[in-house]
Amino acid sequence: MGSAPFAIGRRVRHYRRKNGNRSQAAVAGLCGISERYLQQIEAGQKVPSADVLARLAAELGVPLASLLSEDHVDSDLPPDGAEAEVVRALMGCGPRPSGVEPPTPAQLRTRLEHAWRIWQSSKWRFSEAAETLPSLVVDVERARRSGGDDAKARREVLQVAADMYGLLRSYCRRTGRLDLSLMAADRALRAAEEADDPVRVSAAKWNLGHVLLSHRDADSVEEAKEVALLAIEQLRRRPSTVELQARAVEGALELVAAVSDARCGRWWHARQRLEQRAAPLAKQVGERNVQWTVFGPANVHMHALSIEMLAGEAAKGLALADQIDTSRVPSRERRFTFTLEVARCHDLRRDDAAVLLHLLNLEDLAPEDLKRSALARELVGSLQRRVRPTFRRQVSELAERLQFV
Repeated sequence: MGSAPFAIGRRVRHYRRKNGNRSQAAVAGLCGISERYLQQIEAGQKVPSADVLARLAAELGVPLASLLSEDHVDSDLPPDGAEAEVVRALMGCGPRPSGVEPPTPAQLRTRLEHAWRIWQSSKWRFSEAAETLPSLVVDVERARRSGGDDAKARREVLQVAADMYGLLRSYCRRTGRLDLSLMAADRALRAAEEADDPVRVSAAKWNLGHVLLSHRDADSVEEAKEVALLAIEQLRRRPSTVELQARAVEGALELVAAVSDARCGRWWHARQRLEQRAAPLAKQVGERNVQWTVFGPANVHMHALSIEMLAGEAAKGLALADQIDTSRVPSRERRFTFTLEVARCHDLRRDDAAVLLHLLNLEDLAPEDLKRSALARELVGSLQRRVRPTFRRQVSELAERLQFV
């Protein structure tokens, strides 16, 4: 077979969970194999015969080609009801508006700030954001449509809309809906342009850059850099009244360009961009969270680790990690990504104890993020295949808690 055993196993597991979230015991029994054998197939430890694979495809209700396809499967987790409510709100089918009159710009701003605090700091951010976002989307759009003669109030509503869709861009991306993430990024950009707010326009393009980086094809990754550099050029041509904020967003855009270079294998260019462009801007603005970009010296150092991890330079990445104080970073999501990348560096060195320790720390830091992470799933799968008996029970229990089995 052309596909690797682990890739086939991931697809079997994906469709088993997607098409009814059925137990391994049930599917295995109907296919005439043992539950243990199916567990080994999904873990990449066994390669199913053509006959067994055909029976699995038939039982899962998918073409055999789907289990052999080279297409990437991003997530085994079906969307829950709360996420569906967010999707419906984005499509204009959200809950009934609150109150007779649209909320004021100040009220919307307060609610949005609360939603952003949840998203960046809550341990259960997916669940809490899903409860908060649908009504916020409805009320912001209602305020936009209400119009009015107060130009200042209308601009404030548009600014809230731009910031809200920036949050939705991140939420949709993290829940595996890249199509809706792109739509949210576009809406953020349109609202920022209508508000005539240069900093928010640039932040919206930063959002767009992150959507493009989420795609696996090289063209999209290259486009992310093009979007970021064009936004930097436009921001410099039109000086903002809040210069420090403009420099922070410019720095965040430089990080997008650096990640694009790294994802395309241009390690030297990525490192040079961090050292010569992003780092001086971070030193200038300090530790800030302008437009929720979390740009500052600590985030620049975290991106340096990301580059070394992508380059396969695990020792260098771990040396950088030892110099980073994550307590200075206001975003739990960013701390999660950093710790996951440290775990990946340990995985590259086959330090199973360190990988397990970091995964357990991540489970405490952001359990919902860990369940949704394709990299975490890959790390747990690697541990299951090679871990020593000393840690096998802990790895198995972690996989069960995360529903990676």
